[in-house]
Amino acid sequence: MVALLASWPLPSSSSRFRCCEDSLSSGRVAPPSRFPERAAAAGGTVPRPRRIILVRHGESEGNVDESVYTRVPDPRIGLTARGWQEAEACGVRIRELVSGDGADDWKVYFYVSPYRRTLETLRGIGLAFKPSRIAGVREEPRLREQDFGNFQDREKMRIEKDIRLRYGRFFYRFPNGESAADVYDRITASYLCSVTATGFRETLRADIDIGRFQPPGEQSPNMNIVIVSHGLTLRVFLMRWYKWTVEQYEGLHNIDNGGMLVMQTGSGGRYSLLVHHSVEELQAFGLSEPMLNDQMWQKTAKPGELNYNFLTNGPAFFGHF
Repeated sequence: MVALLASWPLPSSSSRFRCCEDSLSSGRVAPPSRFPERAAAAGGTVPRPRRIILVRHGESEGNVDESVYTRVPDPRIGLTARGWQEAEACGVRIRELVSGDGADDWKVYFYVSPYRRTLETLRGIGLAFKPSRIAGVREEPRLREQDFGNFQDREKMRIEKDIRLRYGRFFYRFPNGESAADVYDRITASYLCSVTATGFRETLRADIDIGRFQPPGEQSPNMNIVIVSHGLTLRVFLMRWYKWTVEQYEGLHNIDNGGMLVMQTGSGGRYSLLVHHSVEELQAFGLSEPMLNDQMWQKTAKPGELNYNFLTNGPAFFGHF
């Protein structure tokens, strides 16, 4: 191990740690040794996808009858008839959204949790698209639901959820399961030089940066990423992307079954929720005034810029300033 670390190339003195947006492609070329696909692009700039669309699965059997969790493994719980309808309707909304740009070359690329209810939601969504419009699908285990333990005892789970409210929604870990903080770690985990682990956010960032879903010669700014996952997982993803605090996360509400949130590039190239959604919609989701102000800034900011007035970046974090 010592020899391995000693031989590992150290970052140059000019390198710096970057946030999600800062490290996305803005015309730079990744080292060929790490990203051979990028080298195949002959050094061309890979345009970032126009949107990242977050979709919560349709209504599941567990959403309408919690006793299902006592006899069916969570990953095997499927959609109800209503859930299938919600999935198909979501697919139509996504198609109308991305085709409404007026471009002829738009496509969608899907990341999906391996749980049955998310896979079925994806299949329902897919009915809205011709095969030529689907750039690809990746099943991604790190997008799975929060682990509440194995077969769940209904009464014990009710008690545990009451305790969670008193302990804190983000840090409380279910016995034999996960806390929201654990989900945060697998969504975002990355260590120096990526020797130990890589979270989903890092994988997504790299895929965008090298244009993995846009082969050389077919690269277009009209690509749209769709992530089909679970309510808490999607909230944690947004928390990490926009650097929200634990308190801000705990103020968020679940996305509706079959609902979606759209991160869309603004005039400067960064992703903002306020390009597609209204202030009222985001307030209903749980965004506070500082979070909304930051989303307004994201609409026009460029990758690499930093909002020094946002709570976690600048002096606004300290109450006495």
